[in-house]
Amino acid sequence: MKDDYKITFIRGATTSSGNSVKEIEDAVVELIDELISRNNLIKTNLLSITFTATKDLDACFPASVARKCNGLDSVAFLDCQQMYVSNDVDFCIRIMAQVLLPPNNSVKHPYLRGASKLRSDRC
Repeated sequence: MKDDYKITFIRGATTSSGNSVKEIEDAVVELIDELISRNNLIKTNLLSITFTATKDLDACFPASVARKCNGLDSVAFLDCQQMYVSNDVDFCIRIMAQVLLPPNNSVKHPYLRGASKLRSDRC
């Protein structure tokens, strides 16, 4: 690890417009693109991403989408099912990314689409 970089965790979420492979792909690609651009990430400094998805999303694995996009095939990915809560956001995909950032870099957590209401303070 570079001495002047620190391990940082970035949270984020989005919603898919439905439960098809294409709709999930669109949401995941947009979320990853926003994670990278908002935080000025160098792709080699993206260490891992854990995805959770609500139970209404089962057409594909978000990690399999992310692995194929943006040249991130060497990043460690993990998919999990989000704990069920009756009033949760539908078709929601959440992330927790472990990254290397310079010490003075401010973290910008991407909350997109319908997931923006989860953390309005971070949108």
